[in-house]
Amino acid sequence: MKQENSTTKLCKHCKTEIPKDAKVCPNCRKKQGGKLKWIIIGVVVLIVLIVIYFISMYNSFVKLRNSVKDQWSQIDIQLKRRFDLIPNLVETVKGYATHEEETLQKVIEARNSYQSASSHEDAMKADSELTKSVSKLFALAENYPDLKANQNFVSLQNEISSTEEKIAYARQFYSDAVLKYNNSIQVFPGSMVASMFGFKEEKYFEATSTERENVKVDFSK
Repeated sequence: MKQENSTTKLCKHCKTEIPKDAKVCPNCRKKQGGKLKWIIIGVVVLIVLIVIYFISMYNSFVKLRNSVKDQWSQIDIQLKRRFDLIPNLVETVKGYATHEEETLQKVIEARNSYQSASSHEDAMKADSELTKSVSKLFALAENYPDLKANQNFVSLQNEISSTEEKIAYARQFYSDAVLKYNNSIQVFPGSMVASMFGFKEEKYFEATSTERENVKVDFSK
């Protein structure tokens, strides 16, 4: 061990000679600087990885949400198709069932409600009411043999029945898309990222019992 002279002293940490008036050992400072450098690098790498993860999660949520929107658009196409068939159906029934004004009016009101729907939830409710009203309207045909025999009425029945089947399939795909999206934003840590960026749950569009029956009914009997 080297002896200290009047102008130097030994560092308590690394035991090397340093100027007597030095407050910090240059050798220790260098070592500490090297450690600090690696700590800073580690922190930067960690931050970069977190940012990449957040971006990845955000993009994943956007894709899943867009998938939900796309599946909803497929439902909307079929709903609008049925929506366009309703006026012809009402006019055809009017020619044979003039005493069923109340039922016809409910069909028209349900159609108007769907037309004025401002959100998916409103459209779902309006569609349920429209399906229920149309179901009642078709049931009236049993009391009017001439109406049942009308080719235009039979054609409209077939078109609406076919449209209902397509709506049912579209709903299934929509529900699958909503399930994947909702699960992704509800499960941790995705829920934390979703909350930060304002991703919200989507509502399911499930067929009521009346609507499921409509798909299976054979109106031509």
